[in-house]
Amino acid sequence: MLTIKRFNLILNRNILKSSLATPIISTLTNNNNNFNNKICLFSSSTFKNNEILDNNYNYNNNNNDENSSPLFLKETIKAFKLKKEFIEKYSKKKAPFGFGVLGEIVYRRSYSRVKDDNTNEQWFETVERVVNGTYNIQRKWIERHGLEWNQSKAQKSAQEMYNRIFEMKFLPPGRGLYSCGSSTTESKGLFAALNNCAFVSTIDMKKNPSKPFIFLMDASMLGVGVGFDTKGEGSFIIKGQLQQQQQHHHHHHNISSSSSSSQLNSQSNLFIVPDSREGWVESVQLLLDSFFLKRSDPIFDYSSIRKKGEPIKGFGGVCCGYEPLKELHDEIRTLLNKHVGKSISSTNIVDLMNIIGKCVVAGNVRQAAEIAFGDPNSQEYINLKNYEINPHRASFGWCSNNSVFAELGMDYSKVCESIIHNGEPGFAWLDNMRKYSRMVPTELDNKDSRAMGGNPCLEQTLESYELCCLVETFPNNHNSLDDYLKTLKYAFLYAKTVTLGSTQWPDTNKVLLRNRRIGCSMSGIAQFIHFHGLHQLREWCTQGYQLLGQLDERYSEWLAIPKSIKKTSIKPSGTVSLLAGATPGMHYPISEYYIRRIRVQKDSDLIPPLIEAGYHVEPAFENKTNVVVEIPIHSGKGIRSANSITMWEQLSLAAFLQKYWADNQVSCTVSFDPIKEAPQLKHALDYFQYQLKGVSFLPNPINSSTPYKQMPYEEIDETRYNQIIANLKPVDFKMLNNSPLEPTPDKFCDSSSCTIVSDNSKTLNNL
Repeated sequence: MLTIKRFNLILNRNILKSSLATPIISTLTNNNNNFNNKICLFSSSTFKNNEILDNNYNYNNNNNDENSSPLFLKETIKAFKLKKEFIEKYSKKKAPFGFGVLGEIVYRRSYSRVKDDNTNEQWFETVERVVNGTYNIQRKWIERHGLEWNQSKAQKSAQEMYNRIFEMKFLPPGRGLYSCGSSTTESKGLFAALNNCAFVSTIDMKKNPSKPFIFLMDASMLGVGVGFDTKGEGSFIIKGQLQQQQQHHHHHHNISSSSSSSQLNSQSNLFIVPDSREGWVESVQLLLDSFFLKRSDPIFDYSSIRKKGEPIKGFGGVCCGYEPLKELHDEIRTLLNKHVGKSISSTNIVDLMNIIGKCVVAGNVRQAAEIAFGDPNSQEYINLKNYEINPHRASFGWCSNNSVFAELGMDYSKVCESIIHNGEPGFAWLDNMRKYSRMVPTELDNKDSRAMGGNPCLEQTLESYELCCLVETFPNNHNSLDDYLKTLKYAFLYAKTVTLGSTQWPDTNKVLLRNRRIGCSMSGIAQFIHFHGLHQLREWCTQGYQLLGQLDERYSEWLAIPKSIKKTSIKPSGTVSLLAGATPGMHYPISEYYIRRIRVQKDSDLIPPLIEAGYHVEPAFENKTNVVVEIPIHSGKGIRSANSITMWEQLSLAAFLQKYWADNQVSCTVSFDPIKEAPQLKHALDYFQYQLKGVSFLPNPINSSTPYKQMPYEEIDETRYNQIIANLKPVDFKMLNNSPLEPTPDKFCDSSSCTIVSDNSKTLNNL
């Protein structure tokens, strides 16, 4: 019998052109075995630079490059690495962080990982890790599927991607900056950590009632923000736990560490919770199943969970001990015991999702990102954040933004009353999300007929259990359209590469393999419009979108995967745009000049250099472990402020971007004057329901002249700005590596508009 190894040794390039090889490579050649015919998807009149589509991975095997032989002729390939001499050039360059020192602080606080030599990464090293990780994902995919890998062309492509990330022309999401190329992806294979957000529907929860809740918890603990709906309302009866003669209500036991930590003892119902994400999630599943499927109440032993204050190395931050998990268990019991024998309600669904989110905030990360989608005709759902009606929700209701699945042509009057009161609910037009790519008549394509909802920031249309991968481009950091189009090539390649990674969830993998959905976004839109005009933005959007479609065809063919169902969005952004000195998404800055306050741990090594440079630092009044740093910001000469943009203009800009750029969605939080514009809300929705896929509203403070302590943003004038910067010196962070510290990455969408913080932290700015 001919072994695979021997068979590989006798293959040669001529055999590849035979019918034997055709099934392997037919998807790459469109059933044409002539590899010499390169595919050109641009006409010379479309763009000046046709080389944008030259993939760097052509299919020509008739060359003398020793690195270009098909990968299935080799047993292994070495891990991809950028050349040392290339990286050395960038080690001497100054990183172009935006907004003065603000961008660098955010980078060092959130994304500069500790290296093997026990020092923190510098920007050039973070970019190296991310790019190496990206091309290693490609390489492994190619190797696994017996496709062609050209090492020299990959090196050339990777160097160009590196340059465009280093220069802040595009950036991976915060999740990618922190995790890509780290042990999280390279050895553990947790590619879900590279994705920003997800959605799960409860519509089929009768089959497996605990499944949507467990998915949300597992994803949240990986840093993925999750949207969910309430369509499972009334689908099953909460049966209650199996009654026993003796019930245990105190569940913290000191069991020997040699005891099994991953199995439930069927006789005693004792479950020793493992010190892992999986262990926490499994414990919640056991408890939910006991109520939903009428099983015995599990007894939890928390003795294996690490102590409070110990580091969480994989995902950053520190452990809060077992208490948040025990509190979650107790709250689940209290909540469900009150509803035994009743059908599960929309309130029950949102309550369970929210208390899980509260546990994740306390036990794993600082923030949570959830969005609930409900029935606009359900007063029960609309009132969820009315704590006079639902006082039990006051301690956890903050854990999700709440939106409704709006129906085209509905009466918006009643919902608008709630919006004026507290800014919720938001709106998602699921009909538009399913039927349209971009919101133009020619793209009424029904591509997303299986879509069920969206992510917490609502820039991605999603099916149930689907994840979304985002990447952010900065048009205002480019000097020409040609340059921006080249950036789009590498931004798209990064996002497309992330879709190659599988997750631990089979339901998710089924959707990802089919859809390959990505969200190539723009930030700094307000700056671009100010300096270049709306007409030029329209041209860049139109030509950029056309290019992405052609790139998708090329890269999908090379990787032998489906084309992406949708490719573009406008994310709200947050810390990532701060690195690049860009305004977030489509939103305008609070003012041309303002003070940005960020919170940093008081014992952070970032603090002494900032004080030495003259920056004002003071204790955070709400948290003794933090200090507040004040940084003066100039957004751009003459740029308009957010409070000068009317509600109608904000909606028009969102519709413009939904028409010319985003085939997924535009994340848009429209601020409005609660006195002058509130009466117009209903009429605005009547018009824009046919131009948008989703939107949320936020009433401006009526008495904005009375600021609260340590506001994240404070508007100032040019005179005060100049007075502050006159007393500042350049910050020297060179000595930071004397005491390396793992960063605390921003989780989920890295945006303040979809990230929820505790009610106790209303003054925090999510930094």
